[in-house]
Amino acid sequence: MFNGYDPGKFHDEMFCADGSIRPHCASLLEKFGQLEQRDFLDRKATSELYFMRQGITFNVYHDNQGTERIFPFDPIPRVIPAHEWEHLEAGLTQRIVALNLFLHDIYHDQQILKDGVIPRFYVEQAKHYRPEFRGVDVPADIYIHICGSDLIRGADGTYYVLEDNGRCPSGASYLLENRNALKRSFPGIFDAVGVRPVDSYPRDLLNMLHHISPRRGDNPVCVLLTPGCYNSAYFEHCYLAREMGIEIVEGRDLVVQDNYVYMRTTRGLVRVDVIYRRIDDDFIDPVVFRKDSVLGVPGLMNAYRAGNVALANAVGTGVADDKVIYYFVPKMIEYYLGQEPILPNVPTYLASEEADRKYILDHLPELVVKAANESGGYGMLMGPSATKEEIAKFRDLIIHDPRNYIAQPVVSLSRSPTWCDGALEGRHIDLRPYIIYGEEVKIVPGGLTRVALTKDSLVVNSSQGGGSKDTWVLRH
Repeated sequence: MFNGYDPGKFHDEMFCADGSIRPHCASLLEKFGQLEQRDFLDRKATSELYFMRQGITFNVYHDNQGTERIFPFDPIPRVIPAHEWEHLEAGLTQRIVALNLFLHDIYHDQQILKDGVIPRFYVEQAKHYRPEFRGVDVPADIYIHICGSDLIRGADGTYYVLEDNGRCPSGASYLLENRNALKRSFPGIFDAVGVRPVDSYPRDLLNMLHHISPRRGDNPVCVLLTPGCYNSAYFEHCYLAREMGIEIVEGRDLVVQDNYVYMRTTRGLVRVDVIYRRIDDDFIDPVVFRKDSVLGVPGLMNAYRAGNVALANAVGTGVADDKVIYYFVPKMIEYYLGQEPILPNVPTYLASEEADRKYILDHLPELVVKAANESGGYGMLMGPSATKEEIAKFRDLIIHDPRNYIAQPVVSLSRSPTWCDGALEGRHIDLRPYIIYGEEVKIVPGGLTRVALTKDSLVVNSSQGGGSKDTWVLRH
């Protein structure tokens, strides 16, 4: 199967530049190498059938072929050796601890701003900063309970953090279902290769929700709050609620009385202790935020302020998702922890800094430009492949609103063998590990490897036509 595969000029996850196999992939290559192509394609079809029967879908908004799709899945896994994963775990743990210390600080004493480590206006002008929640305490001082920090690898194999997703990170259900699909298609291979399991994620997630409950004791009532069936991640909302054994609710299913939250049931009202919310701040309570929201729960913020209900993630975490604030995370690590960052950021230019802005405007055709609060591959300029019109448009956007833009050099994302058009070809990938911060930090061993299925594309987002792979972390 792998005969004739060209690792190319990029860092390849399975093969070295001279074509030799990376040692940690040798067992995988041996197992897959024993398969005839027809057998491999039959097993690939089995995994696709599984996704179809399970209704594992996502939404695409950029074309006219209909929005809901079966999630594209490539059966060639991405393999991470044990020592490499230990490095990533340490770096991600360091990062989420620093981010939570930062969020507690800016919503309380703001010492990092007083000391000038981060200029005040960057925080106060962040789209998702919630100054009205200054002084509000949250359980265990944890703001980001679930984080998906996207990682990429450069040409030399170095891991970089591309961005942090600390509001409502999605994709964990695909991580779990990728593993289920591959187990059905390739039974027995996991034990033979020594792959760590990922099925602890729902249990770890539920334990975290129990940990932050304001009402101590057995079996706190936890619910998952969804915007509803038209949301792009609704499959995931249902999946995670089912796996945790908790109710999935919409705003209309909850009511606030005397600063307590209750769930409407056929047996009457039941008090709710913890809400795993998959709704952004703006829509969660029409009394406090958007008055036109029909998705949220009127009065929820009063119950939250009173400490009678916990939210995961906390209100106001979106400031840490801001791509301008991302620039300062290494400084947060040094400031709060007194440590050097284990995982570096991608080199980043801030358009609001005069010298950086001049550099950006002079080098737009060479850079990736991103809006501070867009996601999913939107609001972005890929300079090397952009038209003159697109470059001119972004030039105007940067000049008129420099606070809203950053720029980064194009990173040659690592590639992995992927089955495309009847052959194995290298496709660019990233990695989204899922970090749960409760009584302790838990990171599911692996994460969601997203793959750009279009040849030479660097955009891996499913909403832009990307797919995914199972991610194997080896035991030894």
